[in-house]
Amino acid sequence: MLNSKSPKACVECGLPFGHPDFAYHAGQVQKGPAYWSDQGILCSHACSTAHFVRREAQGKPMTEPAPNPFRKRSIFD
Repeated sequence: MLNSKSPKACVECGLPFGHPDFAYHAGQVQKGPAYWSDQGILCSHACSTAHFVRREAQGKPMTEPAPNPFRKRSIFD
């Protein structure tokens, strides 16, 4: 899954996926995280913003949307 060292935790703060404070798509854990990047999942709007700012400062901005890390891909993707 993506380039994350810990695919089941926020790449900015380390909050584990499944924690009550994690933001989920449509508010449901079954629908996956509400935020993610090519480096992994993000737990909240605040961490999503911090991730964007950090990557811009490092000179490594995202150039295109990352695929949904929880979407099952076919062998043709």
